[in-house]
Amino acid sequence: ADGVVLDIGVSSMQIDQAERGFAFGQDGPLDMRMAQDGESASEWIDRASEEEIADTLFLYGEERQSRRVARAIVAARPIARTGELAAVVRKALGHRPGAPKDPATRSFQAIRILINDELGELERGLEAAERVLAPGGRIAIVAFQSLEDRIVKQFLRTRSGADGQGSRHLPPQAATGPAPTFTSVGKAIRPGAAELARNPRARSATLRTAIRTDAPAWSLSAGANNAAKLGEGGRS
Repeated sequence: ADGVVLDIGVSSMQIDQAERGFAFGQDGPLDMRMAQDGESASEWIDRASEEEIADTLFLYGEERQSRRVARAIVAARPIARTGELAAVVRKALGHRPGAPKDPATRSFQAIRILINDELGELERGLEAAERVLAPGGRIAIVAFQSLEDRIVKQFLRTRSGADGQGSRHLPPQAATGPAPTFTSVGKAIRPGAAELARNPRARSATLRTAIRTDAPAWSLSAGANNAAKLGEGGRS
């Protein structure tokens, strides 16, 4: 392929359809499944332990008060509607009407990412792009939140050789890793005022691009699992 574009995350169409269960701004069944198969968000919430819910909210939603929210969710089960979940989270965190960001945002993001294995899908998509791109081919990835962008940034950094060649204490043959498969193209691009005026939902978008080299694709075991790396560190 000469080019690969990855537009990551939930689509406006899914957010705008209350029956899909992605949005906290309008009530609907608590579903969140992009492919509409497998376990729904409601089913997961009703079976998951308080600790599992707290870990998910902290890891995928970067919710600092994840324990408090998880406790409230467990106490309110069963939860079948998006409006119910949003009300529980808002009450647990102390919702102030008119605040710039709804406190339910982080929890909804976290549960959606888990239900759809979004970070795993992103990693597999990046590796697939590496395999199918021809030398000189370009990859362009648009991410909409920090967890996604962190994976993209680290992938391109590692695959372009920007992480270095290992420890200077190792012999040369041990310090040399696979040849770089990408060359980064400049800095990340974010929407300007004109684009935001046309499409306000682009406000959190980050575009990163790179050019494929002629080096063979890395084996799947050669790259680090970035999603696992996101879990390093303690939960507050």
